[in-house]
Amino acid sequence: MRLFLALMPPPALRRRLGELAEWAHARCGGRRVPDDSLHLTLAFIGEVSEEKAEGLSTWVEGLDVPGGEWRLDGWGAFRRPGILWVGSQTPDRAMVNLQASLWRDLERQGFTGRPSRFIPHVTLLRRARRLESDGLPLPDLVWPYRQVALLRSFTEQDGARYQTLARSPAP
Repeated sequence: MRLFLALMPPPALRRRLGELAEWAHARCGGRRVPDDSLHLTLAFIGEVSEEKAEGLSTWVEGLDVPGGEWRLDGWGAFRRPGILWVGSQTPDRAMVNLQASLWRDLERQGFTGRPSRFIPHVTLLRRARRLESDGLPLPDLVWPYRQVALLRSFTEQDGARYQTLARSPAP
């Protein structure tokens, strides 16, 4: 099964992100990420056996996640896959530290694949025809986070769908 660690937005923020996705889709085309799939990936783990997934679930359920707030105040794009996203104009030190800490723990468990660069973002569009954010409303959102989720990704004809396997304890 294909797994990753993520932050899931609270409902009100998910709705606001969905509104931004609608604006972006109207302007840029492509495939809009459904509201229930909006997230911030902290660590893509990849294909994992069921046994290892159970171990990861137990680990996540015992994580002590330092809370923080992430400010989303800018648009960005990854040109090659045609992804339009929202994120921060300046790095969020607490978020970067959380991601690095999770990867250190994953590596101790034998997982590999830590990216050389971490760009916190929420993907709103895939395969966008245009990647210009000119004319789109500037995001000004705050995402309070306190919990990490272990998600399983299913690739379907109309895109990826996610199933939550475990969550770190709520504060």
